[in-house]
Amino acid sequence: MKPDVLRVRGLQVYYHTPLGAVKAAEDISFSLKAEERLGLVGESGSGKSTLALAILRMIKPPGRIEAGEVWLDGQNVMTLSEEEMRQVRLARIAMIPQGSMNSLNPVMRIQAQIADALRDHGVRMTKRQVEERVRDLLQSVGLKPEVATMFPHELSGGMKQRACIAIAISLRPKVIIADEPTSALDVVVQKQVMETLARVQRALGASVILVGHDMGLVAQFVDRLGVMYAGKLVEVSPVRDVFTKPLHPYTTLLIATLPSLEQKGTFAGIPGLPPLLRDLPPGCAFHPRCPYAVDRCRTEVPHLMEGRPDSWAACHLLS
Repeated sequence: MKPDVLRVRGLQVYYHTPLGAVKAAEDISFSLKAEERLGLVGESGSGKSTLALAILRMIKPPGRIEAGEVWLDGQNVMTLSEEEMRQVRLARIAMIPQGSMNSLNPVMRIQAQIADALRDHGVRMTKRQVEERVRDLLQSVGLKPEVATMFPHELSGGMKQRACIAIAISLRPKVIIADEPTSALDVVVQKQVMETLARVQRALGASVILVGHDMGLVAQFVDRLGVMYAGKLVEVSPVRDVFTKPLHPYTTLLIATLPSLEQKGTFAGIPGLPPLLRDLPPGCAFHPRCPYAVDRCRTEVPHLMEGRPDSWAACHLLS
């Protein structure tokens, strides 16, 4: 069995507002093994992106990491200074952002942006060595060498996203967090970007956390799937088991909303709306929408428990 490269324990992230604390991530724990691909899915506002940013310690005020540990290769990054953490980002754990349009500097050529990332982490190279390194990185993500001298506005959406992948892998990190990397792309380009990510992940031997709301797209890429609801991780299981034998009622209803060839023309939804994260209901946050809720669900908060080997869910129905 491969070792854990990342372990998250009891992570809590609150956004403090005049109306009260918004509990964007509450008591989240999971592990990521070497070379594993883990997906995080859930409705908008469920805390997926907040979790990704918290792992990288990139939460900005009024947000705050209230508690928890993030162990990267045996080191708790929550105890590092800001400068030490800055050196960890990109070198050991990197992020592919959701919007490449807003992530690349519009007035810098792609080569200069990659060179900046290398220089900022103490990599000293001659101009020729930088050009060679940039060319190799661009080729590894399926871009032509001439992209190096182009500005972001000269690239298509898919090319921008690949440029972001090239920057993310420039220092060969062990963990890559991809936060909805295909959200603004058409379906053909989405597939190309995901194939590029899979290829560089295999080449690096890295682990990947893929954040997304498209369960079909995520399921094609990941080994395990984590389902989030109202700031909590409610299920973590191998991806095949999630679709064939879901443990949590929310996961079951979420899968039922996916289009089906057997039931053409009928679209299912989940009744009700997600709760406000600053005013969560008592007990299980999903109980007002859950068709299987019992009295215990309305008063007692469930915690992740093992429903079957390597499959976990936070539901009282398992106990």
